[in-house]
Amino acid sequence: MKRYLSSLLMILVLLIALPVQAESTYRHYFIAISDALMQTKQQQDEEAHKTLVRFNEEWQNVTSDQPTQKKAVDEALALALSADSHDDRLAALTDLSNALVALDKAENPVDEAAQRAEFGQKMKPVLQTFEQAVAAEDVAALDAAYKTFNASWNKNERPVREQSIAMYGQIETQMAFIRIAISEDEPDMAAIQANFDDLKQSITDFVAGKETAEVVEGEFSLQTLLDHIAAAKGAIADEDYNAAADEIRAFIMVWPRVEMDISTRDGKLYTKIESTMPLVVSGLTKKDVDADAIDAQLDEFATAISLIAEKTDYTFWDAALILLREGLEAMLIIMALVTFLQRANQHHLKKWVYVGALAGVVLSVVAAFAMSLVFSASSMDANREIIEGYVGLIAAAMMIGVGVWLHTKSTANAWNDYIERQMGRAISTGSVVAMAMISFLSVFREGAETVIFYMGIAPSITAGELALGVLVAVVVLALVAFMFVKTSVKIPIHLFFKIATVFIYVLAFKIIGVSVHTLQLMNKVPTHIVDGVPMVPVIGLYPTVETLVAQAILLSIIAVTIIWQKRQR
Repeated sequence: MKRYLSSLLMILVLLIALPVQAESTYRHYFIAISDALMQTKQQQDEEAHKTLVRFNEEWQNVTSDQPTQKKAVDEALALALSADSHDDRLAALTDLSNALVALDKAENPVDEAAQRAEFGQKMKPVLQTFEQAVAAEDVAALDAAYKTFNASWNKNERPVREQSIAMYGQIETQMAFIRIAISEDEPDMAAIQANFDDLKQSITDFVAGKETAEVVEGEFSLQTLLDHIAAAKGAIADEDYNAAADEIRAFIMVWPRVEMDISTRDGKLYTKIESTMPLVVSGLTKKDVDADAIDAQLDEFATAISLIAEKTDYTFWDAALILLREGLEAMLIIMALVTFLQRANQHHLKKWVYVGALAGVVLSVVAAFAMSLVFSASSMDANREIIEGYVGLIAAAMMIGVGVWLHTKSTANAWNDYIERQMGRAISTGSVVAMAMISFLSVFREGAETVIFYMGIAPSITAGELALGVLVAVVVLALVAFMFVKTSVKIPIHLFFKIATVFIYVLAFKIIGVSVHTLQLMNKVPTHIVDGVPMVPVIGLYPTVETLVAQAILLSIIAVTIIWQKRQR
């Protein structure tokens, strides 16, 4: 047991180095420049200098086969570090960003024309379907076509963002305005057609290599988003809903320029803002405006954005909390399985639970870096959410099976009968495989997300703080595991089975709710709101028909198991 725990801890500690070393590009350096720009714009000069000092410490270890471009980055970085005024630092940071882009392109030359052509081919089918829906003036078909187009855009947007942030912003804004128009009480088909024509032309121009985006003048930061939200809330308070809608439209136009500051730190918030803000505009233009609901939603976004804007540096405790938050649930599931095998006198089978957990850790790291290479930063978060949703449902299904099995052994007589039948025999291969798979899925479900979170905070935390945070989390998890095993050994076996059964069922209930809700946010599952049902995320309770039906199926299975067990006595 100790051997496998040591292996697991060793792989977890590897996370210390992987987030900052495994990428072949300069993504986390670009994020650091973005942080320094945002801090400088907000007059946080000391914080901006600290960010650049950390950048410089890591940059000293970088080597390149492009000496001219590398020297340009070195010189721009030196100017940024020595800048003694607000304007000088902003100019130096802009030069630093441009120099780093030039170095990245020199080291990783790409055929941009081929990338644009490939993007055009991938978007062509969904664009044609969208065009047909617009021509048919069918609102339901339009809504479905938009969602399909949006999913394809999220998957393939990377070359647009990398080659022209202006064109990227224009396309994103045009998509948002189409979403707003479709969501109106009485959709204006002429406006939808005009917006679609603009969108189609923008994509055509990008594929042809034409830079036709209108430049949005000004300097933008997360504070810009907060200012638009505050202005919209003020207009709502004055019942000037048209003015409020205009402020949110302005928010949407600025959004593509600053969205990376959010997507790299909170993927769920990024997805929610991008999908919700067009609906907020639509809600403000309806005949009956639900001002309280919209105001509450804007409050939620303002609070979340403020937390990100204010907290750009991380401590070891932040790093520890990520692993504790994501790892505690998986660790408890693993230890419950290990303790069961120990109580069943099947010590030699415990290794398969550890093997499943180790496989989950390894595949989590592989999946996280594969996603960072294949998808753009924004679509990576969306695809991670989708994977987590589906894996969660698979894990929950297997947990239900184990829970039912444990339930049937939760009386003293049932346990004694089971032991008599198993004397001299091993637990069935199917049961062992199921336990190994649950162990694997429990880790993999949260593991990739954990690695991506560490990749996101890496530019804003020292290597020492990150290492200490991971180490603290590993020690805490190990202590909890030790206490779990020691405590459970003293519990009568049939009582342990009852406790384990309840534990498994409660976790399955939560995972089902969270997984279905995640897929709803990603538009993979429809959403039908149920009035009067509270939202309690800590137990996976969400007020939608889909989550409640899925959880009702679980409760039905539990009820049938209880009735069947009573009849067997």
